[in-house]
Amino acid sequence: MDIRIVEKEAFSIIGIKKRITLVYNGVNRGMDSMWASLTMDDILELKRLSDAEPKGIILASANFSDDRAEGSELDQYIGVATTLKEAGKWTMLPVKASTWAVFTAIGEFPSALQEVWGKIYAEWFPGSGYEVKEGPEILWNESPDTSKKDYRSEIWIPIKKVK
Repeated sequence: MDIRIVEKEAFSIIGIKKRITLVYNGVNRGMDSMWASLTMDDILELKRLSDAEPKGIILASANFSDDRAEGSELDQYIGVATTLKEAGKWTMLPVKASTWAVFTAIGEFPSALQEVWGKIYAEWFPGSGYEVKEGPEILWNESPDTSKKDYRSEIWIPIKKVK
């Protein structure tokens, strides 16, 4: 598994937010409706506001219902990472300074990404010496064109050492 550990100062995610249902395999209709609500002008404006890693448009998942089972709910954001203190018309999610595990997924989208998600919790966390820390899980995708056979995504998860 391709992973790196990153220290990040506090930042915010600004963009749109919706409470959606968790889907582990296949298309998430709640996510699709969020994307459909964004105009090209919205996307360009958000990209201009992106001044923190991961750069560009990101997805952030937060406030999961307790069990994280498929069909449970979470707050989903589509936006950008920024150091700006004002969100304007956008919803803002403050993110505390943290250590992040960054996992890279390369392959057909969304199956390669979903496979890495599964391995993170089933294989990496149990023996890593880390556990999930409070904060959003972030997904960065290289482009809107998901048809490439070697499509690249990054999963950012806030972590802390196991005591």
